[in-house]
Amino acid sequence: MAAAKANITVEQGTDFSTTLTVEDENGNATNLTGYTGAAQIRKHFTSNTATDFTVSFGSPRTSGELTLSLSRTQTSNIADGRYVYDVEITNAANTRSRLVQGIVTVTPQVTR
Repeated sequence: MAAAKANITVEQGTDFSTTLTVEDENGNATNLTGYTGAAQIRKHFTSNTATDFTVSFGSPRTSGELTLSLSRTQTSNIADGRYVYDVEITNAANTRSRLVQGIVTVTPQVTR
């Protein structure tokens, strides 16, 4: 499974959520039963600090959907600027796949 590239924008101080649908090469939803997910934002690939997305799976898991989210507290604690991120899933056999990667642009908050 090759990682797709997708850039996202996160607004500082707000709740963020986006839903991804994992599909096979024929466009059919992937059954995500037994999978776990992980996703992080880092300033650059070699950064020692990261912000973790919450990764939740759609119901039923056969829908192929997973949702990435950040709380407003988390987004408030990320300085505005450009970051990198990726999303990985691991199946029951402990095989890890990267689904998507790209740039996160965090826009500054005015209203506090």
